[in-house]
Amino acid sequence: MTAQPTARRPLIAVCGTSRADPDTDDLAERVGALIAARGGIVVCGGLGGVMAAAARGAAGAGGFSVGLLPGDSPDHAAADVSLALATGMGEMRNVLITRACPVIIAIGGAYGTLSEIALALRNGRPVIGLQTWAIRAPGDRIADPGIRLANHPDEAVAMAFAAIDGESERG
Repeated sequence: MTAQPTARRPLIAVCGTSRADPDTDDLAERVGALIAARGGIVVCGGLGGVMAAAARGAAGAGGFSVGLLPGDSPDHAAADVSLALATGMGEMRNVLITRACPVIIAIGGAYGTLSEIALALRNGRPVIGLQTWAIRAPGDRIADPGIRLANHPDEAVAMAFAAIDGESERG
């Protein structure tokens, strides 16, 4: 008799700037805690700012986070990252983050966040935006509908889990 496979905990990417900013860091910490409280795993770039805050939130809620680092050493990971994976890939690690997770939550952000949003959309991954970029195709007046805007962390996390649940029902 073979054992039944156990359900895997959902991976949710949290993307945002590596620069510390109290407003976005507070949002990211709350998002990380809410993901952990619902049994999800935070996946991020593993560095500072939003990434560190999301990992801190997950750790504070007894959860787990994975940091896919751009450099060659796990020693550069934020203190609260549970599992630091040094990819040596620089910004190309953004592809890994967006491909590994069925949904991303983008919080604030700089150009690295913009690239993660674009990569996720290119690969059909829903993006939940919390005070982040709006993207419009040339000539379009309306922002890309692949970016679903949330007003607060609770709504962002609920939307992310709803997107995952919708995928599992279709898949």
